[in-house]
Amino acid sequence: MSSSPKPPPQIVRNTIPKASSTGNPNSIAAQYARAKALQDARDAKDKEKVEGLLRDAGLGDGSAGGKTKSVVERLGEMKGGRWKREWVWVGAFFVWIFFIHASGIYFFTKGFLLARLVLEEKSTCSEPPTALHNSFKGSGTPEAGCWHPKSFEKAVVIVIDALRYDFTVPFANTTKTGPAQAFHNSLPFLYETAVKEPHNAFLLPFIADPPTTTLVRIKGLTTGTLPTFVEMGSNFGGEAITEDNLLMQLKDAGKKIVHLGDDTWTALFPGYFEEELSRAYPSFDVWDLHTLDNGVNENIMPLLGKEEKGDWDVMIAHYLGVDHAGHRYGPNHPAMTAKLQQMDGVLREVVQRLDDDTLLVVMGDHGMDGKGDHGGESDDEVQAALWMYSKKGIFGRTDPAFVTPPESAKIRPVNQIDLVPTLALLLGLPIPFNNLGKPIEEAFAGRKGNAWENLAAVARMTAAGIKRYQAAYWVARGIDENTLEGSPHALWEDAETALAGTGKQQMWKEGYATFLAFQEDTLRICRSLWARFDVPSMGLGIAILAAGVLALILFANSNADDGDAVDDPELDRKELKSELDVFAKDSTFNDEDETTSRTLVRGALLGTLLGAAGGPAIFLSIKPESLPNFVLGVCAVSGVVGVLYQEMRRRMAFTSPIPTTFWGWLAVVFTVSQSIGFASNSYTIWEDSILLFFISTFGIAAAVSSLRLENVPNRTLAVYHSVLFTALGWVASFSKLCREEQMPYCRSTYYASSTSSTSAPWQLAIPFLIAIVLPSIIKSYYTGSRSFEGFAPAWISYVFRGLLILSALFWTLDAADDGEWFSSYIPEGRLKSIRVPMAQTIFAIALGVGCPAFLYAPPCVSISTTAAPSSPNAQMTNSSGATVTILGFANTHGTRYCLLIINFLLLLLLVQKPMGAGALSLMAWQILSLVEILDLNALTTSPIGPIMLALLGSFHFFKTGHQATLSSIQWESAFIPLHSITYPYSPILVGLNTYGAQILAVIALPLVVLWKQKPRKKGILRSVVAALAWHLAYYAVIGLATTVWAGHLRRHLMLYRIFSPKFMSAAFVLLIVDVVGVLVALVGVRVNTVGVAEVFGWG
Repeated sequence: MSSSPKPPPQIVRNTIPKASSTGNPNSIAAQYARAKALQDARDAKDKEKVEGLLRDAGLGDGSAGGKTKSVVERLGEMKGGRWKREWVWVGAFFVWIFFIHASGIYFFTKGFLLARLVLEEKSTCSEPPTALHNSFKGSGTPEAGCWHPKSFEKAVVIVIDALRYDFTVPFANTTKTGPAQAFHNSLPFLYETAVKEPHNAFLLPFIADPPTTTLVRIKGLTTGTLPTFVEMGSNFGGEAITEDNLLMQLKDAGKKIVHLGDDTWTALFPGYFEEELSRAYPSFDVWDLHTLDNGVNENIMPLLGKEEKGDWDVMIAHYLGVDHAGHRYGPNHPAMTAKLQQMDGVLREVVQRLDDDTLLVVMGDHGMDGKGDHGGESDDEVQAALWMYSKKGIFGRTDPAFVTPPESAKIRPVNQIDLVPTLALLLGLPIPFNNLGKPIEEAFAGRKGNAWENLAAVARMTAAGIKRYQAAYWVARGIDENTLEGSPHALWEDAETALAGTGKQQMWKEGYATFLAFQEDTLRICRSLWARFDVPSMGLGIAILAAGVLALILFANSNADDGDAVDDPELDRKELKSELDVFAKDSTFNDEDETTSRTLVRGALLGTLLGAAGGPAIFLSIKPESLPNFVLGVCAVSGVVGVLYQEMRRRMAFTSPIPTTFWGWLAVVFTVSQSIGFASNSYTIWEDSILLFFISTFGIAAAVSSLRLENVPNRTLAVYHSVLFTALGWVASFSKLCREEQMPYCRSTYYASSTSSTSAPWQLAIPFLIAIVLPSIIKSYYTGSRSFEGFAPAWISYVFRGLLILSALFWTLDAADDGEWFSSYIPEGRLKSIRVPMAQTIFAIALGVGCPAFLYAPPCVSISTTAAPSSPNAQMTNSSGATVTILGFANTHGTRYCLLIINFLLLLLLVQKPMGAGALSLMAWQILSLVEILDLNALTTSPIGPIMLALLGSFHFFKTGHQATLSSIQWESAFIPLHSITYPYSPILVGLNTYGAQILAVIALPLVVLWKQKPRKKGILRSVVAALAWHLAYYAVIGLATTVWAGHLRRHLMLYRIFSPKFMSAAFVLLIVDVVGVLVALVGVRVNTVGVAEVFGWG
């Protein structure tokens, strides 16, 4: 650049204060005063240099501290105020989008995941559902037996959480079965007793109804009813059970109930238990295998002694050690062996202390899969064990072959709801009104196994109760029983006819079999009834979600940048000068909205108000069942209508949604093809492989496109990043957590093995590798634009790396605790007390220091002045003729915003296991390569960038050890920085672990627009808004597709195993991305833009 003759250089004289003649010139005060004066002089010189530079270049307000504001100052204030107001309208629009998504999901879920109608009726001792077959002394009283002679005065119910049936049967090593696993032959007492003492004990497979979560199973085990899938969400905090149940019947009979163990019981049955004797313990700390179990052991043995036996009638002891060992280690681990052996010893001691009048019931509430998790409906998850024992010796088998317990859970299983009528009749209680189970045969067959009259009597009484409940349910639901297919009325009549003949064993046997058939048919009808769907509500939800997708697409189209802006500093200066001239004459010029947010939000508000005004008339005409649901539906629908009306009014016609570029078509193909694919269960199962194919397709297409770039360095760099982007995806694909349906074509690598929930020893090196490599990788992208300046070196090279090392140490200590490496030297719990503060430190620095630092940090630039030009990049000439170089000027927005991503990346890496942290680090690397690809190929305003980020988030969801199944949820992440479960932090931590990849993607979304952008770039908010709309549109389309397919395939065999969990996962992701997009991404853009504008002025 040419420059005018240089004036003589100005000399800045620093006045260094001297100590008084009487003072010590080397005192601390004097040294501090001199240092402060030197620093103030430097700061003044730097400030003068920056102000002069910006004043000469026309890039700043040029103020020098005067009281009268210049035209440049006033123009900057006007632009800043206008931008901030626009941001508020943008935020309001995306909050409205969240409301629309939440409303659509709510209405679809309300119709799709129907809750069972709870009847308030309750069985009473004096009113059996049918006449007693044989009267007995004291019948109709709890003392002798309400509907059947009482067999036991007391009962001890021991729940061994997650006790799978194959944990209890012997296993022999053969070439066919393979080697024994850690859980085999570790709990032999149940099987041995059932074989050696068949009149005293029996062992059977105990089949749970999914979802296999503890709270839902307790409901089934006490009420005898079937759960609905929507109840799975209540596992974190259930409401008290109000319908008729076993514990309610015990209380009504005046029985004293003691509870020990899992505190879920106290949440479901508040006020039922004897407070002085009961002991409840927290249940969700899956890392703690012993505290609860040891607490139960300390209390159960004294209660079985003679001194305290009169203080209770029924005792419930719920052990969690086996379940927690499964969650923490998996079933094939020495910890599982130890817990099962401990339970074996406990049961032997309990049996020794038992008297003849006490019934002992031992059961699992569910099983566990190969990794030790549960929640779904796989065989391993539903196959629990049931063992009943009595010293009276009243149990029998109707077939001598049944003495030996089944070798697998597929043979002679009983439903868990069958326990309810069995216990009620054995204890002389009424069967709860809502029960659908049948009596367990072995408990009533008699010692010889031929008590057919007794079996027929208990089956008839139970069937009569079911028939009574069924009739009451039809009335409550307004259903005509005659319209139901396969009504079991004929079976009831046949059974009654069979019992009419007296004194014939064959007639009793036939009657018994027919009553069982009646129960099974009724159960089938109830299952199908509760699988009925509220189709209008589902349709309303789908319509609202579809309208939300349309609104997002229109919004993104209307705010899309045409991409024709010219990057010319000289043109920018002339445009600024023109703005100043016009503004000096008219301070209200060019006050137009940058985005369409204000118009659409006003349309939504206007539509909602009109809907509210017309709501009463609509309400009176259709008379809906629920006023809140009606109000919500009207507000959602009328708001959407208002937004679409504003779009039509503004443009008089919709913009064609058909893409006009190859990249636009590619974004559409990726989104639409994936949405269509969810109609197939095999596609849903192998979704991670499909996503890898999409990512690879984009990488190859980007590499080919990059070959067309004219500039050789840019072409080389673009091809390099395209190949790197693809290769990183394939490296990340090595991390796999296979779901049951993928076997045997998939091999899990996320954990040490397919039967483990812990990391392999070699995986512990991954966090240390991340700490060494990841900060250097991020630094390389900063130095590529000469932006590793300002706050970046200290935060990335030292703080970020230091916290990553701390995170690696955390997972090393966790592995040492799991593997008990130092159990001989360090007390139990000491390692946890060390690593939890480490995790808390990482959270505190990332959030408490990192976020404020991002708020106040200057841009990542460095300003230097030289007498002659030294570099062609980022140079300006000031009035003195010297060349001023601003390093990092060309990437001011991107590098500053990236600091926010780094803060949240720290948190997300901490809550992932080592393999997941490795996958997430690769994703961060892919994101940086992606933004380079988009910049070099001029695609920063194309929909392909936001769509690829969404695909990366979806892909790495699987690579961080997750699947669209309940059993893949890593519940232990709730305790990484906590000693115990704490609301709301524990659920948030689980969410960060589960959806960390999607969260990272939406936080990084603004980087697609901000990367390689100069300070005063115009239209940044508009471009970010369009990118966020495209990003949300992808998840909204996926959410819409999964709702449509789940609704359409609601009778599919795989509905609750594949399609329903996928819909629920997509719904959660959509809402989470909505929230994070507003609270983090948009807020981050505001902070970033304001921070840059404070230094360089508003564009």
